[in-house]
Amino acid sequence: MTFMTTLWGTLLDILPIAAIIFGFQYVVIRKPVKRLPQVLTGFAMVWVGLSFFLVGLEKALFPLGELMATQLTHQNFLPVLGQDEQRHWSDYYWVYIFAFAIGASTTIAEPSLIAVSMKAGQISGGTINPLMLRIAVAIGMAFGITLGAWRIVMGWPLQWFVCTAYLLVIAQTLRSPRSIIPLAYDSGGVTTSTITVPIIAALGLGLASTIPDRSPVMDGFGMIALACLFPIITVMGYAQLAEWRAKRNKLKTAISASRKAQLAQKGDRNAL
Repeated sequence: MTFMTTLWGTLLDILPIAAIIFGFQYVVIRKPVKRLPQVLTGFAMVWVGLSFFLVGLEKALFPLGELMATQLTHQNFLPVLGQDEQRHWSDYYWVYIFAFAIGASTTIAEPSLIAVSMKAGQISGGTINPLMLRIAVAIGMAFGITLGAWRIVMGWPLQWFVCTAYLLVIAQTLRSPRSIIPLAYDSGGVTTSTITVPIIAALGLGLASTIPDRSPVMDGFGMIALACLFPIITVMGYAQLAEWRAKRNKLKTAISASRKAQLAQKGDRNAL
């Protein structure tokens, strides 16, 4: 993939977006675009930036994910097997550690998640901690990718994991604070964006290509689905835990106030 080819392809991709925006502005709303030179400069930056990003994915992130999967599953790296001994799923523990670490780190650095967490903190008036929200999403993302890697190693059907995760999401939705549910569902979507998706896809395809008796088509895909689901679970779990702690602190405060009132009443009686 050459840069000029990518530059031309990216231009064809963003032209429909620009046509719709400017078409509505001039045809439907019938007003000129404010600060038109700045808007056009921004479109040009997006065009060039996306082109560089796509070339970077092709040259670096995709090969890196496949390389790590190949190295971590190589026979020389795994524990030595005895005669007539089969490979156990626990032999791939470095794969699980790498999947968890790369899932958490890429999610923390995800630009879309940073933007959503900052907006959530501003709109909520400080009741939602942006950093804690990002950590909750990162833990869910890391667990989902690790579970996806374990599924590839085991060769189990994806629908078992997806259906179970959705049942857990539904159960949590019925029990979580209503104010956090929309944000939790959006958090699952913003995690699978520009940084995380290429690495997850490359890791899944690399594992399915190197582990014996695994198909890249049947087993290599599906990690992104789990990566979308588990952040929803962890964010709602974080909200449930915060709500429980708030209720417990409120109860402790009420009990403490009641005890102080009782002691004050006893003091008044003794004084009489």
